[in-house]
Amino acid sequence: MTLDIIRHSEWAETKFTLHLISQILGKIKLEAAQQEPQWAHVALTVTTDGFSTGLLFVQNTSFQVDVDIRNSRILVNVEGDVQSIELKTSKSIKDYFEEIFGTLSERGINLTINPKPQEMAYKNKLDEDTAPLTFDQHQAMRGLQLFQFALREQSKFVGPLRCRKMKPALFWGTFDVSLLILHGIMEPFPEDKVIEKAAFDEQMIEYGFWLGDEQVDVPTFFVLSYPFLYKDLNSDALKPPQAYFDPTKGEYFLDLESIAGSASLSDTIQEFFHTSFTLLIEELGWEGCASYFIPLQMKEQKHK
Repeated sequence: MTLDIIRHSEWAETKFTLHLISQILGKIKLEAAQQEPQWAHVALTVTTDGFSTGLLFVQNTSFQVDVDIRNSRILVNVEGDVQSIELKTSKSIKDYFEEIFGTLSERGINLTINPKPQEMAYKNKLDEDTAPLTFDQHQAMRGLQLFQFALREQSKFVGPLRCRKMKPALFWGTFDVSLLILHGIMEPFPEDKVIEKAAFDEQMIEYGFWLGDEQVDVPTFFVLSYPFLYKDLNSDALKPPQAYFDPTKGEYFLDLESIAGSASLSDTIQEFFHTSFTLLIEELGWEGCASYFIPLQMKEQKHK
């Protein structure tokens, strides 16, 4: 297949806009969704048209907020009463904040969130910054399609595994699509940090896909473990040849451009997922993982 790869530098301003809006949706989930380990309850759902909070409740009232990139709008749906908010260049994050929360309030959903962005270098409050933002629908759709592609590959890997897992979703703090595999071994985070001590309290392996930044321009798959491993874990067993381990970051990496010419892009990515998993479970000393790969007793799907 031919994959349309958009570099960070091609759409940095539009990506920044979507990242900020995702922070608003994520913070809404933080207040309204039932709490789960590893902050799983705050992750956003990637959809056909963009991303969403998914179904939420405040007391007995159901609602959700969708970012519809395809049609350049944000949809606030309170029990079927849908209000559309336009996505366009020149609006500020304060504008989006006020429109989303104003629409919810008018329909009886009164939520208070911390307007300070999380896990971003940007520090302005979401309800105060009036700087005009950029939204290019075509660029945004190219980015969304990469998220959808990554989620499909991640689901192909983790779906059949007989293990405890958090399925792929959009993490709005770091703006990446990631999944978690957990092995039931508690491992408290050594520092008293609000986000980290809840995110990292069990041993895990994370598989993620990131759209890049000013330092790394190319969309990239990454794999990391907790506890974090800062040593040389490069190995001849790691595939494909373009993949590598960076001991300064404690992560395996595989950038999309390096494998774009693969005869089977999906097979190449799955090879990266499987070989990095084998190397990490050996390093972590996880036992009993062979059972994860016992085939499902189901008829093979024809259109997967």
